[in-house]
Amino acid sequence: MSFLCFVVLSGEGVLKYEDEEYALTEGDCVFVDCRKAYSHSTSDNLWSLQWCHFFAPSLQAVYEKYKERGGRPVFHPDDLTPFTSLLTDIYDLASSSDYIRDMRINEKLAVLLTLLMEQSWHPESMMVSRKRVELLEVKSYLDEHYTEKIVLDDLAERFFINKFYMTRIFKETYGTTINNYLISRRITRAKQLLRFTDMTVDEIGNASGMGDANYFSRMFRKVEGSSPREYRKKWSEIRKRS
Repeated sequence: MSFLCFVVLSGEGVLKYEDEEYALTEGDCVFVDCRKAYSHSTSDNLWSLQWCHFFAPSLQAVYEKYKERGGRPVFHPDDLTPFTSLLTDIYDLASSSDYIRDMRINEKLAVLLTLLMEQSWHPESMMVSRKRVELLEVKSYLDEHYTEKIVLDDLAERFFINKFYMTRIFKETYGTTINNYLISRRITRAKQLLRFTDMTVDEIGNASGMGDANYFSRMFRKVEGSSPREYRKKWSEIRKRS
C-alpha cells in the first residue's frame, strides 16, 4: 500500500488524481493513494516541494478512515509549519547514522498521519461519504431481494434516505437507475433459468421477480431483442451443436 504526501513550499503546479485536476499553489498539501492513477507537474512558475512517499500494510485502512472523515486529496492548512518541520525531521533522520533511525522515522510518520487525520475533518464531506456507504447497503439489498416486489418509497423508508436523493445518487454512482438495475438483475436471472432448467416461462417470470408471463415476455424482448422461448431455443440449439 503506497501513499504520497507533499507540500508546496512555493510556485505552482497541477495534480491529476482519479479523473480530477487540482491547481496547486504555495501552502497546499497533497495526500494520495499511489495505487490510483495520478500525476503532478509544475507550471512555468516552478514549484518547490517537500514530499514523503511511504507504505505499510495498515495504511489502506487509515486512508479509508481519512476519506470517511471528509479528507481530500488536496487541502490548505491554516499553518503549514507542522508539516514542513516534520518532513524536515524525516529528511534529517533518513540521512543520519542513528542506530535506531528506522524506529525514529516510523515515529515521525505516525505523527504525520495524525496531522493528516486532523486536517481531514470535513463534516459536510463526511455526510456524503456516509450516504454513499448507505447506498452500498441499498445495492446489497437489491442484489439479495431483486426477485421480490420492491417499491422506491419502501426502499427509502427502510434505509432512512430521501427517495429523490437516493435515486439521484444511485444513478451517479452506478450509472443506471434503481429500476433499470432491478430489471437487469431479473433478466440475468431469467436467462440462467432459461438456459439451465426446464421451468416454464410462467415459472421463470415469477422466480426472477417479473410476475406474469406477458409482462415477463415484454420486458425480456425489450432488453434481449427476443422472447424467452426464442432465447431458450437458441441456446438449446447451441448446446446440441457443441
